[in-house]
Amino acid sequence: MRTIFIKPKDIQKKWYIVDATDKILGRLCVSVANVLRGKNKPIFSPHMDCGDFVIIINAEKVKVTGRKLENKIYYRHTGYPGHLKEVTLGKVLKRRPEFPIENAIKGMLPKNRLGRKLFHNCKVYAGSNHPHTAQKPEILEV
Repeated sequence: MRTIFIKPKDIQKKWYIVDATDKILGRLCVSVANVLRGKNKPIFSPHMDCGDFVIIINAEKVKVTGRKLENKIYYRHTGYPGHLKEVTLGKVLKRRPEFPIENAIKGMLPKNRLGRKLFHNCKVYAGSNHPHTAQKPEILEV
């Protein structure tokens, strides 16, 4: 048996579009992260970018279960002593509806150079308009 190593020039990248309307946040992000990583392909290699591009539209209409809109808290620190800021998911969705999806996907990718490169293949938009119609994206069922 010989191990097959695919070369970067042999990788065929496709564009997919996902409508986040009434989709559960975590389940949506898991499937998108797998497509970004390339785990849905038989040529998956963990050290290479063999994934596809994903466009997520209608991010403002994503669903969460339970009382996560009030109870899920995002933390950030300003760098000054005692300046730990916290904001709930409900407030984040009103101000920047793309952030929860981007944050969840980024957390599911590798924490290295490859993960940062893979995250650039994901485009998230709050509404239904996107500037990637020239790439002719296919619909990805989640």
